[in-house]
Parts: sequence; C-alpha cells; structure tokens
Amino acid sequence: MISCRGRLIIIVAFSFPVMPFVALSQTYPSKLVRVVVPVTAGGNVDLIARATAQKLSEGLGQTFVVDNRGGGSGTIGAGVVAKSAPDGYTLMVAPAGTHTINPSLMKLPYDTIRDFTAITIIARGPLVLVAHPSLNVGTLPALITLAKSRPGQIVAASGGNATAGHLALEMLMLMSGARFLHVPYKGNAPGLVDTLAGHTQIMIDTPSTSIPQIRAGKLRALAVTSRERMPALPGIPSVAEAGYKGYEASVHIGLLAPAGVAREIVTRLSEEVAKMARHPDLSKQFADQGVELVGSTPEEFATFIRNDIAKWEKVVRGAGIKLN
Repeated sequence: MISCRGRLIIIVAFSFPVMPFVALSQTYPSKLVRVVVPVTAGGNVDLIARATAQKLSEGLGQTFVVDNRGGGSGTIGAGVVAKSAPDGYTLMVAPAGTHTINPSLMKLPYDTIRDFTAITIIARGPLVLVAHPSLNVGTLPALITLAKSRPGQIVAASGGNATAGHLALEMLMLMSGARFLHVPYKGNAPGLVDTLAGHTQIMIDTPSTSIPQIRAGKLRALAVTSRERMPALPGIPSVAEAGYKGYEASVHIGLLAPAGVAREIVTRLSEEVAKMARHPDLSKQFADQGVELVGSTPEEFATFIRNDIAKWEKVVRGAGIKLN
C-alpha cells in the first residue's frame, strides 16, 4: 500500500503459475495429418505423395494419410485445402501446375498465392521429347528443320489439352517457330500408344513411361525439357542445350498448406522433406524414373510459384490455349 497526496493506492499482486514454454514445432503433429492429392491415384504425383507421407510419418511420429481428390484439373482438391483450417493437419501434395498454370486457364474459386502456404518443392522431373523411328530424325534441330519444311504436318500427341506435355510443346513452337499438329488424347497412355504405333509422330511424355520404349528402340529420344541433362538419359541433350536458351518445362511437385499455418510447422515440414531428398536409396529409386528429389526452402518454393505463373501465362496467351 502506497500513499500518494493523501490518497491510498492499493497494489494487489497476482501470482500466476509459470508454464514451461514448449515450441509448437516440438508438439506438432499430435494427431493424424491429411495429405490431399488433387489427382487420381496411380500416377507419378500420387506415388511421390505417398512416399512423402510415409517419410513424414516416420520422421514426425504421426500418421500422414493420402486423400486423393481428383477432378477439375486439380481445382477440386486445391479448393478443399484452401478452405481448411491453417493448423497443419491438412496439407496438399500437388503438381505446381495446379498453382501456376490454372490461373491462366480458368477462373478459380481461390487465390493461388493468397490462400496457400508454400512449404517445399518435393521433386521435379523433366519431360522427354520422343519421335517414332519412321520420322527419320535423330536430333531436335533436325526435327525443327523438318517441321518448318512441312508446317502443321507432323502430328504431336499429348495427354490432353493444357497438360504439361501440351504446354511444353507449345513453348517449343513459340521459341522455335516450328508448327506441329497437336492431337490431345484423354491421358498420356493412349497418346503414347498411338505414337508407338506411328499414328502420331512425336510426343512430349513423362520419362517413366517413355524410357522403357526408348531403351527398346521403339522410340527415339530427341531432347529433355529440363535445363540440364537427365541422369537417366545422359546422352540426350536438353532443349536449351540444343539451341533454345531459357527453355525449361519440368514438372515440379510441391507440398503446400492453407494460408496462415504457423512458421514453426512450415519449417519442420520443409526440413523433414529435405531429409527425405537426401536419402540415397529413395533418391536413386526416383532418379531411375527421371525424377529428382529436391527439398527446397519455403522461400524458394514461393518464389518459384510466382515466376512460374508469369512464365505459363505468357505461353498460354501466346499460343491462344483455351480449355475445351
């Protein structure tokens, strides 16, 4: 009790229990984590998602379960995640195109920058440009020269309109000035079947399905779409190396969460994926399929998303691509 100018001021001291501070990153996760995958089961994205969920389960001591929500070019699954609580218990493993290509093609029910937290690039994989042997070209420059002499006559298959293979083809046409006749199929598999049969002459396909055909001599690999050569096809140059500087059309697969997830959770998840990327056996397993494990920082992934949106917007507009 203190006297101040004739008035009594009573100070009451309250005693609060002192609780030990436990970092959020040390308590997370304390229950099952759902990993939404916005594509159907069975493809490369799904396989990488399941490998990631397994490694996160092992590293963090909780179950990470994959929930496939395919449809709508990835927008259905992404929409589920965008509306989920930002507590780290709903995540998404998705091809970056879900975030970086879709904004140029359609009106989305969410904002791909504002409504998500970028955690890490899990993996990236180039595509491979293959040709049927009957076309009688062995290099990308030879293909471009032939295409320019026969504009619109060489038929190029893809797994569908606005898919990664189609966009990679359109970028090549924009940069080279060559024109191919694009034929979209309902999935990569039927497109590859027709290319193997010679009904279509070229295709930009995933390495996991094309490499066995290349090694069997049924298709010729002309170039890969990454900046550098692919370890699984060391003798095949990149498109950039073959004369088109700046060309890069790899498929990136990333881990994301709803906007507002605590930084401690984001850091812990990205660090666990980085450990996975350094696992020698797992790295080799994916490298044999043409996929490189990455494990980037959240900042690197966020920057990549912004840059990729600008890149693909230019391609979509330049080629006049529209969804059917």
